[in-house]
Formats: sequence, C-alpha cells, structure tokens
Amino acid sequence: MHLETSRRTVLAGSMVGLTAAAVAQTSQRQAGDGASMLAPRPPMGWNSWNSFATTITEAQARETAQIMADKLLPFGYNIFTVDIQWYEPEASSYAYNAKPRPAMDTHGRMIPAPNRFPSSVGGKGFAPLAQAVHALGLKFGIHVMRGIPRAAVEANLPILGTGYRAADIADRTSICSWNPDMYGVDMARPGAQAYYDSIFRLYADWGVDFVKMDDMSRPYDAHAAEVEAAHMAIQATGRPIILSLSPGETPVIRGDHVRKYAQMWRISDDFWDEWPMLEAQFTRLENWTPWRGPGSWPDADMLPLGRLALGERDTRFTPDEQRTLMTLWAIARSPLIMGGDLRHLDAATLALLTNREVIAVNQASRDNRPHFIEDGTRIWSANAEGSADRYLALFNTSDKAREVGIDLSTLGLSRPVAIRDLWEGKGLGTQAQRIVAHLPPHGAALYRLS
Repeated sequence: MHLETSRRTVLAGSMVGLTAAAVAQTSQRQAGDGASMLAPRPPMGWNSWNSFATTITEAQARETAQIMADKLLPFGYNIFTVDIQWYEPEASSYAYNAKPRPAMDTHGRMIPAPNRFPSSVGGKGFAPLAQAVHALGLKFGIHVMRGIPRAAVEANLPILGTGYRAADIADRTSICSWNPDMYGVDMARPGAQAYYDSIFRLYADWGVDFVKMDDMSRPYDAHAAEVEAAHMAIQATGRPIILSLSPGETPVIRGDHVRKYAQMWRISDDFWDEWPMLEAQFTRLENWTPWRGPGSWPDADMLPLGRLALGERDTRFTPDEQRTLMTLWAIARSPLIMGGDLRHLDAATLALLTNREVIAVNQASRDNRPHFIEDGTRIWSANAEGSADRYLALFNTSDKAREVGIDLSTLGLSRPVAIRDLWEGKGLGTQAQRIVAHLPPHGAALYRLS
C-alpha cells in the first residue's frame, strides 16, 4: 500500500456481457453456501494503516485492541488487523526503507520484528498477540505482501518441506512498484505452491483469521496465479481465514474470478480523506453491483475518520462528507474497516461508526442498487432483510445545497410509505408519491421506508 494515490479515470459502464440471468445464478450460488461460507456479511473491523502507517508496536496494538473491544465490538466491529511491515525492525513512517532487513525465519517466511513485538521472541510469532486479541472477543488479522522476501532470495533460503530454495521460485522481474520488500513467485515453478502453503500454514498456526494481501489486484491478470495460490494455501490449512486483496482497481471484468478466490477485494487505490476520492467511489461501487453478495465484497477501503497519519491531523472530511462516506459504504455494503486512531476516538466519530440502524443497512440488506436520476446526485436503494421495508440513500455530490429526490414508482412502490431518518433516529411522516431531501453540499440522507 502506498500513500501516493492514483486519480485514474473511474471505470464506467464496465459490466460487460453480464446478463440478468448470470447475476441471478451468482446470487443463488452464494446463497447456497450456507453457514460454512467465509464472510457471509461485509467484514467489520479496524486496520492500523491510516493511523500508524508501518510503525505499530505490540504495546500500541494491545492498547488499541482493548479500546476496540470496549467501544466498537458491541456494534459488530470484530476484526483487528496489523497492517504492513510488522516484520520491519526499522519501519518509521509511510515511506519504505530502500534496502529493508526484515525479520524472517530460516525458511524465508516473515516473522514479527522482535523489537516491536517482543512476545514473538523464541519462535512464537504472532501467536501470543493473536491469543490476546481473541481473548477480547476479536478476530486477528495481518497484512502481507505478494511474493517471497527479496532478502530470502538473496540468502537463497530453503522452502519448507521441499528440496527447493527461494531463488528457484522467485520471479525477479515481478516487483511491486511502491514497496521494495518482495519478488513475485513464478507459480509455474516446482516449489512455488509449497512456499505459499508454508506461509499460510504459519499464519494459521499463529491463529490468524484475516489476511489482507497486498500488491495483488493490480495488474490483476499478471498476479492471478498468485491469487489462486493464496486461496489454495488457505484451504490447505483447514482454518477459516478471510482473504482480502489489495490494492485496486480490481478490473470489474474479472469479477467472476476474484469472487471465486477471495472474499474482499479493493476497487481502488488507497482511499484517503479527500472529496474527489470519495466522489470517485460512487461509480466504482455502482459498477461492482453484480458481484456483491454473501461471501463476495467489493471493498472501497478503510474509513479515514478521526485522528490519522501518525497523529499529525484529524480527518479532512467535513461532517457532511463523513456522513456521506458512512452512508455510501452502508448502502453499497462495502466492508466497514475503521482506520483512525482509536486512542483518540472522539464522541462524534464514535457516534458515526456506531449508529445501529445505519450498520443494519450494511449488514442486513439485499438487492442493493443505484438509480441514475439526475446529474449532481446519487441515489441507492435496497431491501431490508426479513421485511418488506426498503432502504433509500440520497446523495448531493454537487458543491451547492440542493434538493435530491426520487418518485416511489421508480422504486417499484405503489403504496404510501412511512419514512424513518436513520441518521437522526426519528420518523418523518408519510409520503405517497415522492421522497425529497434538501441536502447540503456533499451531503447525504438515509431512510427506511415502511
């Protein structure tokens, strides 16, 4: 993951060749997986990147996990993730050391840097920290980079359980453009799958529940074999580990492939607290609509809210933009992964994250879909699970206050509806023909219609 974010043109109209029947068949396959499915609902949790960059320590992780268990777990946020370079003893910022000296075992597998994670000493790895996180009722996640450490290749370390070595499987031409830690793995070479099996076996032994795997989704086809390898390695462990691919843009046309091998995948480069980035996510989430469903979550990235960037600043999103962010992630069912520093969690941010009625839209809705009504506006609707009620999200993406509305007939409703404002937690009366909200610039409203 990298701080410099691309502003490439947003995908438009890229649901190529996807028929309504194909979407229906996809939904049926997903629904039929039952209780054994990984990520039946959008994952919720916290990730260290937006607030700690590469620098989080064990003490900070334990303190943050306790706060998360106390303040966010009651609302469903249950995945605690240590992001990039936990294996780098000298990690210090959002930049990367040009010649890293990562902590590794004798088989070229990254292990936690002992100066930052002292409980890992003696071959324990992340097992003690994972155990502490589990004891709080949370799941434990880690970030990993695609490939094999360059340091392991230079030392030509043996691959566990094989007669092969790191140099036998490394593809030195396959490198990440923004991180110097790894070479890609050539999956056509003997020993390649064994290497991936060995690292995921290690993570499973530590008690890892969630792996965010970076440098995977772009360029997608070049890395597809390693996507499949990670999936197969997880299956071989027998442990239910959610696989999240990063960064994007994952190409929409590869939706069928990515949903087969991962439960989450990024739809953009790193998302930060700038309005143009938030506005761009609308189109991306619209385009990914056919692939959204149980076990299959297009990921618009973490929520850059509260205190960010090594404590240097608070989010640049205005209060209206923060509500728009949470409303969009809720109605489009993007995973809800908080990125801000929980040690500085203010009341307004906590209220934004813990509105139970808004969380229910993210966790318990179906048939989520956009409606294309008017320039400068975005409108989404969804069905509430276990009910005939509907959810409706109205967005003003323009720079001036304006009315945003939709006819009930456009939503397929031919009856009067009672309107409940989910952000304000109050009823707004009944409407028989049209629902309209006067919204501030970059503002949003979220309703339940019954």
